[in-house]
Amino acid sequence: MRVHEESSRLVKPILKSGLPKATIPTQMTLNVFDLITDDAHIPIIYVYRPPTPSIAAIELGLGQALSDYRELAGRFSTDEKGQRVILLNDKGLRFVEASADCTLDEAKLFNPSKALLSLHPCLDSPKELVQVQLTRFACGSLAVAISCNHMVADGFSMSRFLIAWSQACCGDFDRNLGRMLLDRAIFMPRDPPRFQFEHKGVEFKDKNEDCTSDETLEEDLFMYKSHFTLEMLSQIKTNASQELAHNAKPHSMFVCLVAHVWRNVVKACVAAGDGNRYKATCLKISVNGRRRMSPPVPDDFVGNVVLWAYPKAGMNEILSESVSYAAKIIHEALAKLNDDYFKSYIDFASYKFDENELVPVVDFSDSDVCLNLYIDSWLGFPYCDMDFGGGMPCMFMPSYRIWPGQVFLLPSQTGDKSIDVMVTLSENQLSSYKERWFSLE
Repeated sequence: MRVHEESSRLVKPILKSGLPKATIPTQMTLNVFDLITDDAHIPIIYVYRPPTPSIAAIELGLGQALSDYRELAGRFSTDEKGQRVILLNDKGLRFVEASADCTLDEAKLFNPSKALLSLHPCLDSPKELVQVQLTRFACGSLAVAISCNHMVADGFSMSRFLIAWSQACCGDFDRNLGRMLLDRAIFMPRDPPRFQFEHKGVEFKDKNEDCTSDETLEEDLFMYKSHFTLEMLSQIKTNASQELAHNAKPHSMFVCLVAHVWRNVVKACVAAGDGNRYKATCLKISVNGRRRMSPPVPDDFVGNVVLWAYPKAGMNEILSESVSYAAKIIHEALAKLNDDYFKSYIDFASYKFDENELVPVVDFSDSDVCLNLYIDSWLGFPYCDMDFGGGMPCMFMPSYRIWPGQVFLLPSQTGDKSIDVMVTLSENQLSSYKERWFSLE
């Protein structure tokens, strides 16, 4: 697949006339959740079969949607205190038109890899906080590749923006220029602060502390997508709930499915000969705090509200115990991230972060002896509803940025509430996983 760039420009917010400018702030300081996320662009790709709307119509809708999401069209800077801020200067996001020399079927865009970089604008330290590239294939299909700096928005925020963009293209978007939830300072620490949980060693570490990580190269990794039908999901939930106490509330489908995948990945790694390398296994599960905090964070808030749960067990435990045991560990780890935990984190990050010269934890510790899986669930995001006017996407996937143990849970594009799970492993591990991905043993 060879991709030729046709044009590149900035798309700026199309602001409605008559808006009182005095009511709009000129900049926003990053919040305590933004500061512990990756300072990197997170890429995703949508693909549409023909007929598709014109590029001009998609670009117009993008400018209209940005009128409500001006932080996405801004730029990073620092304020007088040296804190990182987003300037609301409407500089715009990068918008690239391109063409591919092959059909969509010939391109085989089914496995995230560096080959997909050609479907994105240049990602060498871009000034733009969001970048978009529209690539037209020889068959008329259209790839819409989007990347956003993670410090600007989490998955929930971006899903809201993407739906607003598609609605604008269809003429259904009511530009609500009264949306003034731009100030990220809604996460204020308590007075006096209450450090109810240990955050050093979880979200933060000492500035000079080493953190080992897996050095496996992306070229050595492969991602496998398995489709779990409703019948399969029902079997998995029944299997994972067998040991619950009588009248106990059943585990969520998310907990049961993650427990199922966890055990089968561990079994696959052991079958591939990697079992002796690890003493333990741990999950890093991203947790959206919007509904866990009291009062809940408004849906219109744009930014990050994510912390992580870390279910952990010995390798022998996961192998010898039932899937119900794994589900119990996951359920208990997720339950700890309640309103008290999120507010304790806000207090700690506000008062102890600079005082103790800490830095965010960006990776697992002791990864040389622990089999680590990164669990990203996009099940609650309406990504599959992104219709520019020509129909739903025929494909939706993470792009080139993959690492060992990455697991994505995606809503299936069948629209029947089935789930696609994408697992990233080495070639030997993946070969073993393919043989057992639905094993209920």
